[in-house]
Amino acid sequence: MSIEIARAYLASKGMEDRVREFDVSSATVELAAKAVGVEPARICKTLSFKLKDGTGILVQVAGDARVDNKKYKDFFGEKAKMLSPEEVPQYTNHEIGGVCAFGVTRDDVRIYCDESMKRFDKVYPACGSSNSCAEFTPDELYDVSNSLAWIDVSRLPE
Repeated sequence: MSIEIARAYLASKGMEDRVREFDVSSATVELAAKAVGVEPARICKTLSFKLKDGTGILVQVAGDARVDNKKYKDFFGEKAKMLSPEEVPQYTNHEIGGVCAFGVTRDDVRIYCDESMKRFDKVYPACGSSNSCAEFTPDELYDVSNSLAWIDVSRLPE
């Protein structure tokens, strides 16, 4: 189970106590926000993309943010192409609804944090299953997920 992968990864960082499991689904931003008891913007979505050379890209963004295609192309040098549902577990070790940056073992996957999360004191990414999350400050998430950089590839609602 991918929650066990994520839990073992966080345990290796001394952060296994951050994992929370729910009796209800947290597979979408709205469901996760309800389960955690926070506004949807504080839920961290881990969006998965693939570059033309096959490199996987995970971008952790605030729950209310959307990828801005121009900003993405300016940063990565090509148009955003999301992983297919079949590719997601191959690149991340997690199924859709529980995708996170914890326990990613492929060398060809790069992880980033989007600036949209810096507005908050705490954010809540999934933790490998569709009924889990973990709690971090944005800077803790950056560190624990081995992010390569803070980037700005999103836009917030008006």
